[in-house]
Amino acid sequence: MNTLSVRRHEITLLPDSARVIIRPFIPSAVERIAGVIGRALALSEDEVVKKVEVIHQAFDSRHLDIETPLLEHYAKVRKHVATPHPLSRARELLIGALFSGEYALESAALFNPSIVPHPDQSGVADGGLRFIMSLRATGEGHISSIEFREGIISPAGDISFAEVSRFVTMPQLVPNPSYQKKSFITKLKEMGFENDCATAVMEPLGAQFTRTDLGSSVARTRNEALPATHEFSRTLECIKWLADSNYELRFSPKISLSERIIFPVSANESNGIEDARFVRFTEDDGSILYCATYTAYNGRVILPQLIETQDFLHFRVLTLNGSGVQNKGMALFPRRINGRYVMLSRQDDENILIMFSDYLHYWSDPEILLRPAEVWESVKLGNCGSPIETDEGWLVITHGVGPMRTYCIGAVLLDLDDPTRVIGRLREPILSAEGIEREGYVPNVVYSCGSMIHAGKLILPYAMSDKATAIASMPLDKLLSEIVRD
Repeated sequence: MNTLSVRRHEITLLPDSARVIIRPFIPSAVERIAGVIGRALALSEDEVVKKVEVIHQAFDSRHLDIETPLLEHYAKVRKHVATPHPLSRARELLIGALFSGEYALESAALFNPSIVPHPDQSGVADGGLRFIMSLRATGEGHISSIEFREGIISPAGDISFAEVSRFVTMPQLVPNPSYQKKSFITKLKEMGFENDCATAVMEPLGAQFTRTDLGSSVARTRNEALPATHEFSRTLECIKWLADSNYELRFSPKISLSERIIFPVSANESNGIEDARFVRFTEDDGSILYCATYTAYNGRVILPQLIETQDFLHFRVLTLNGSGVQNKGMALFPRRINGRYVMLSRQDDENILIMFSDYLHYWSDPEILLRPAEVWESVKLGNCGSPIETDEGWLVITHGVGPMRTYCIGAVLLDLDDPTRVIGRLREPILSAEGIEREGYVPNVVYSCGSMIHAGKLILPYAMSDKATAIASMPLDKLLSEIVRD
């Protein structure tokens, strides 16, 4: 659509297979674990020291800290060490290395971006903006994680990025996270665990409780209920699963933004954290919370979840509740409307739906907002991130799938006070894949998980065929003028 004056910036964020983390590499069979450890124990201390020196020489330059993860992985197999004698630090490191491996986070793709204003705008020139871009990084086995980039929009509208670190760093998993009792119980009920065992565990806990509090209550309930029935055991397993699925992460402020990586932690996201849609949410009291809905994938089932942060250093990862928590593409409006939270979604894998809620973590009763109308979106329609507030209405950037599984990016406009009312929509897409954008892991795709408005322009980062990321911008007034009003 030439009349939109779309500018494709000369920026391409490409995957870099040299950015690696150290992951556990532990066989499932106990006898294999024991065999590996046995071979390490058979070495002399001099041999162990020399082997560890070789490991340092080969891998120190690839990581900020190699010893911490190796010792953590040693701790995971320590119970299989069949010797009463304490091991030297060098032997622990060697055993840890035998059960470790590098993982290239973005070796396959770096795509599906979203963009928000940075919480720190100090030192930015008048008329400019510092931003944070989230990206879906995908590596071996198609496991996805979240990476970040920091950039600047100049007063002239030029876009540049801060230097990307060679290193990536996993966050600290907060050992004793807190939970909201009401949300925890709601999720247990949804999963079918509304029974005496669940009541016995949850009833003594406060409105907000810690993992330690929960563990004590579980232990007390287990001791009081012997012998345990099958239902009792399954309930306790579910409580543990739910606690594991709601966790907190913390990065050191010394770690640059591009080094921070959110890699799957819980079982329900073991195969990927996909398509995070970050939004800067403003509460009625003016407080700011950055939220991201994302798709947790365990290799079989997908589940929408939520990330919350105020500073991109401390993150809370939470399960969502309610019958509307299904499928992909949930996107939160950036403020309440008439006192209620509002969310876009796509439960039926075809249409864009909308939900309202009094609670950020509970969603139900979705209703269809938009159905496919044009040929380029006739297979299915979805959002490309959270709606953006303009004077003329809520601007929703959409993606449509058409002939030959081509993905295009479009836009619709919703009423500010009643977002169930569609004011208008584009008849032709803003962007479709052109030239080299057509080539990648999934050809002929342009896709975004979030854009923003700055200085009268729409800033639209987008993925190119599930491989790399680019950025486009366009005058907001021209885009709004092209939207055909109903």
